[in-house]
Amino acid sequence: MSNSFAAIRRSADQASPGSRAPRPSGRASWHRRVGALPLTYLAAIVVVGFVHPFIPEWRWLLIHLLLLGAATNAIVIWSTHFANAVLRVPPPPNRRGQIVRLAVLNLGVAAVLAGGLGGAAWHPLAIAGSGLVFVAVLAHLLALAGRLRRALSPPLVVTVHYYLVAGAALLAGIPAGAWMMGVDDRAPVLLFHAHVNVLGWITLTVLGTLLTLWPTVLRTRMPSRAVRWVTRALPLACAGLVLLGVGVLAWWPAVAAAGLVVFAGAVAVSIVPAVAAARRSPPVSFAAWSIVAAIGWLFVALGVDTMGLVKADDPATAVAGFGGVLVPLLAGFVAQVLIGSLAYLLPMVLGGGPARVRVRQAVLDRHWSQRVVMGNTALAVFLLPVG
Repeated sequence: MSNSFAAIRRSADQASPGSRAPRPSGRASWHRRVGALPLTYLAAIVVVGFVHPFIPEWRWLLIHLLLLGAATNAIVIWSTHFANAVLRVPPPPNRRGQIVRLAVLNLGVAAVLAGGLGGAAWHPLAIAGSGLVFVAVLAHLLALAGRLRRALSPPLVVTVHYYLVAGAALLAGIPAGAWMMGVDDRAPVLLFHAHVNVLGWITLTVLGTLLTLWPTVLRTRMPSRAVRWVTRALPLACAGLVLLGVGVLAWWPAVAAAGLVVFAGAVAVSIVPAVAAARRSPPVSFAAWSIVAAIGWLFVALGVDTMGLVKADDPATAVAGFGGVLVPLLAGFVAQVLIGSLAYLLPMVLGGGPARVRVRQAVLDRHWSQRVVMGNTALAVFLLPVG
């Protein structure tokens, strides 16, 4: 097991070549280019924040810029990176397939955003864009599955299992989102679409990645039973998602709330080894504490969501109250875990040797404690039940 985690760290070190010559694969150059994709969507969120009074559907736009734009691009890019590391299979001779998948994905995202903002007349464009996103994600999953078949049962293969299940959840959520474009009574489907996309696609990907990412961030090793804990959590998370999905579609709020409780239990089980690793080597960086805070906000969002479903009289009431879940879930969890992960990964993969990597990390860690505390305190104050 220790050799497996050491291999992950060596993979990260080779991504920023250190004392070695740059690899002919052009990995650093690749990550310089594709790393701009999620960062561009994050920058667009800032722009929309300034001009949102002039955008009728600005809330919808912000949500999809974050989830469909920034988070989905980051997942497609970095799940491929981590899958290559944990499966120990030879990389493809070129990145043509990845380039095509990312191009189709972002063409679809652009169509969804334009069609969603253009009103009913533009909804067919959004539906077509949803189809492109579906095709890109399906191709991504098929590529991961192909590599999984060629792997020789590496110890950390469960990470790729998480990616495949997460992708299946997104493939279930995309048609629901497209279907809502043409109906009026969409509350149950909206709840289904939101939950399987955020909890399935994004949260499961995060939990699977933490098995390999977290020890490298802390510069330590996961406990020997880490894989066992994370493996046990996956079927529990799947059961929770199924209960949640069936519960919101059929509007059985008790079943949906039970699904959220089961899913929260799966999250707790999966992070047991991460907590043990943090006790051995406490987090001391912006990236590490951003990830810690993000997981904390995930539990807050799951608790608020469960209470809202239990108290709601009908799906429309649940949708109206879901806004109280979105802020901690999106700003507290998704955005924070995304920014924290990129703050660690980008300096490592951009190359230039150990000195350049340390300089980049020092820049991103500057005043990290104040930034983490101020950001999360501001979010907590924003969520206070006051005017």
